[in-house]
Amino acid sequence: MESLPQGYRALVLGASGAIGEALVNQLGADPRCQQVHALSRQSDPAFDLLHEQSMAVCAAALAHLGPFHLVIDATGALMIDGRGPEKRLDELNADHLLRAMQLNAVGPALLLKHFSPLLASGERVIWAKLSARVGSIEDNRKGGWYGYRAAKAALNMLLQTAAIEISRRRPLAVVAALQPGTVRSTLSQPFVGDDALAPQISAQGLLQALDAAPATGRAVFLDHKGQCIPW
Repeated sequence: MESLPQGYRALVLGASGAIGEALVNQLGADPRCQQVHALSRQSDPAFDLLHEQSMAVCAAALAHLGPFHLVIDATGALMIDGRGPEKRLDELNADHLLRAMQLNAVGPALLLKHFSPLLASGERVIWAKLSARVGSIEDNRKGGWYGYRAAKAALNMLLQTAAIEISRRRPLAVVAALQPGTVRSTLSQPFVGDDALAPQISAQGLLQALDAAPATGRAVFLDHKGQCIPW
């Protein structure tokens, strides 16, 4: 990460997932990274996307280890309570839709609330969140996946709105929604083929894309190749 200060400090949220773990490993191998901290439901301290208080406790526990120059939120859920994305309108269920929104939009927004104050001031900093291309309203050409699409679209709006606020105090901040590509992981296993990316390849591409992203006061929506995705 050449664009961040020498000795930058990084934090990965959702580090127990395939992409999160790969990001931790990539950052740990970067000689310019002073420290990388990994948080998940299994870490100590741990957080739960459905319990805001756990996020507040984690943020307070890490405050003395900052400030951080790079925070990557790698949380997310595609299979929820044993159910995959809805393909048709007649499959919609209110509880399942709300659960998708909680895990893919509300929870990540609350992570922003509690962890973005730990970002450094007066230096280039990056807040990145794994999103999905299917969250693009303009790029939706196939339909289906109602809850997941809607939650990721909501997430993207939350990130865009937060980017405006964060830039007022941290004009050098980058806020990014990321499409990691189709990656081999527990999350995507039922839906991917043999051509899926290895997590480490996706992680490497995402970090390169973030390194090149400009600070504009607006969020960017990027894929693992550094290409912009329409909102």
